[in-house]
Amino acid sequence: MNTFDSAGPSKRPVALLVEDHADTRQMYAEFLSFAYDVVEAGDGAQALALARERRPDVLITDLSLPVIDGFELVERVRKDPGLAGIAIICLSGYGGHQHDERAREAGCDRILQKPCTPDTLADVAAELLRERAGEA
Repeated sequence: MNTFDSAGPSKRPVALLVEDHADTRQMYAEFLSFAYDVVEAGDGAQALALARERRPDVLITDLSLPVIDGFELVERVRKDPGLAGIAIICLSGYGGHQHDERAREAGCDRILQKPCTPDTLADVAAELLRERAGEA
């Protein structure tokens, strides 16, 4: 079941989607656009700049990125007082507990293994935003 929540009639939540593979980014962006205003970035540096500009409700990032990898991106977001409260979902193509633990230590709220279906990603994002809003 797909869960698409919106923040109400006047404001849709903003999702910053960070993925260096354009096809994958496009697939997730199209699916998420049913419930979110989606902002896209192809690398960690661009994502950090967009996060500061747009203040997204949720950051969805691959861990393997050019320029600034996903681990460092998450750490920088968590250390920035203006961004620290953003919900963060990490998408990982890495296998194993070690990478998951490193992502959690960086500040990731949820970790999803690739390949991850778009509906699973949307459900996890909606669940995380409900938790942040105190509704779960």
